[in-house]
Amino acid sequence: MNLKISNSQIEHIKGANSYLIGSTFLIFIVGLYFSLLESPPDYIQGDSMRIMYVHVPSAWLSLFSYTILAISCIVWFVTRNPIFNLFAKSIAPIGAAFTLIALVTGSIWGKPTWGVWWVWDARLTSMLLLFFLYLAYILLWQSITNQETAAKISAALGIIGFINIPIIKFSVDWWNTLHQPATISKLSAPSIDINMLIPLLIMTLGYMCFLITVFLIKLRIEIIDQKMVRLSEV
Repeated sequence: MNLKISNSQIEHIKGANSYLIGSTFLIFIVGLYFSLLESPPDYIQGDSMRIMYVHVPSAWLSLFSYTILAISCIVWFVTRNPIFNLFAKSIAPIGAAFTLIALVTGSIWGKPTWGVWWVWDARLTSMLLLFFLYLAYILLWQSITNQETAAKISAALGIIGFINIPIIKFSVDWWNTLHQPATISKLSAPSIDINMLIPLLIMTLGYMCFLITVFLIKLRIEIIDQKMVRLSEV
């Protein structure tokens, strides 16, 4: 893998992290304040719905992360530029973590709402499949010693697995599930109260800043690792 990243570019990535960490911390404080103190309880679910402010951003960013992973895999196949492999490798564990958080918080939220911890409906099953896709992608890189072979197989998996993303998104419309239909994506008339929507968007912004921060840290580590491998081969 012929990675062309200068040391100054690596330092720029490191420098951006200090600003992102501070911004992420501040946004989370504001988001938690509005989520826990200013947001009203749901008229049916009561305060148990506050887990939405963790569950929904995690679910959104799990889909977003896999989309970035799949796009990076496609671009790598077209250009063979190794930086896109590093993009995919860096975001995969973050996406897996968000997916796990979404699954766990969804089960916690589902117990008082639906009366059960888990059901094999389309949304939950496809989200669980997404988690396994992330794990498979990560394990492929770790288990295959030949980096070129690992790049090809993992990229193919990343692209094929993207089929699951629209299934997750539209599962509530295509099949009968316990999940309610989309409330935020209906831009013309969102069906969520504005006093709940604002904290949700703030928390989502905080999660996004967290994703970018961790992604840049992981990307920097991957770049340094690749440079060390190249030096050891000289």
